[in-house]
Amino acid sequence: MAFVSSDFAQLSQRLQSKPARWLVTGCAGFIGSHLIETLLKLNQTVVGLDNFSTGHPCNLDEVQALVTPGQWLKFQFVKADIRDPDACRQVCLDVDYVLHQAALGSVPRSLADPLATNASNIDGFLNMLVAARDAKVRRFVYAASSSTYGDHPDLPKVEDTIGRPLSPYAVTKLVNELYADVFARCYGFASIGLRYFNVFGARQDPEGAYAAVIPRWTRAMLLGEQVLINGDGETSRDFCFVNNAVQANLLAATTENPGAVNQVYNVALDDRTSLNRLFEMLRAVLAETKPELGSAKPGYGEFRPGDVRHSQADIAKARRLLHYAPTHRLEEGIRIAMPWYVSHFTPSSPCTA
Repeated sequence: MAFVSSDFAQLSQRLQSKPARWLVTGCAGFIGSHLIETLLKLNQTVVGLDNFSTGHPCNLDEVQALVTPGQWLKFQFVKADIRDPDACRQVCLDVDYVLHQAALGSVPRSLADPLATNASNIDGFLNMLVAARDAKVRRFVYAASSSTYGDHPDLPKVEDTIGRPLSPYAVTKLVNELYADVFARCYGFASIGLRYFNVFGARQDPEGAYAAVIPRWTRAMLLGEQVLINGDGETSRDFCFVNNAVQANLLAATTENPGAVNQVYNVALDDRTSLNRLFEMLRAVLAETKPELGSAKPGYGEFRPGDVRHSQADIAKARRLLHYAPTHRLEEGIRIAMPWYVSHFTPSSPCTA
């Protein structure tokens, strides 16, 4: 059974008694929409920014349906692009905390179009950092990435030891960390980076070449298509349910421990699951309600350029300094997300993300 982190439960109570004003960039995306849902349910005031390049309006519609009308009135949406410095300045006004999720994700996308990835992930990031600094926000929490570890072979991954980046996307995420560190040193501006490891859950886009593996494979099986595994299937990842990432963001934004600020943290489980085992898990959970999928077999293709072979996070630093405590293991997260996948991943679904 999933459980609630005691520190996060205390934080939730504290926020409800003393609401703040939050900015979530990339709010119509997968993680961003979960952040605004949680914040609104905690009766916070939330400004959301998105340009819908990878986010979806229907994610915001779904959040609206999940919160009360009074909570939804505390949400202000701004359609804008983080590549626009003026827009960044405007949305940061009078904000207490920034949760910066907006970016062009995906290793394959960055290999196909490094200029677009650089423009959003470096230029856009710097625009947000400057705007938040000038607005004197209390804390700037940003989505970093496990891709920063690059070709460093050691497992589990420890924050202070990284290798060479293996893709343009990984370069951009490393530059984000460097800029945040420089802003702390030069301007005294407080930030925290969260290196996400394979976050998954409801509202994650299953479409296209850049889709994350769990929703993409689930959708394929539901549509009667064969799952394609890149390589031999023994590539492994540390899969992290989205509720764990939400917890890490709120803890990072509000920590009062000076030693916890201006740091980067792994956000994961400290576990490793092969792609073959992941396929078996997804197939087994689906087969409980759709027995015909129990005999599904995957296909195998070439290894994907830019991918690392194995990834697993050491989360001791986040546990120690942020009191981060993952509440959902991989199979628990799959079971929670599966009803959403089943209800949305059909040809007739009006929105598949």
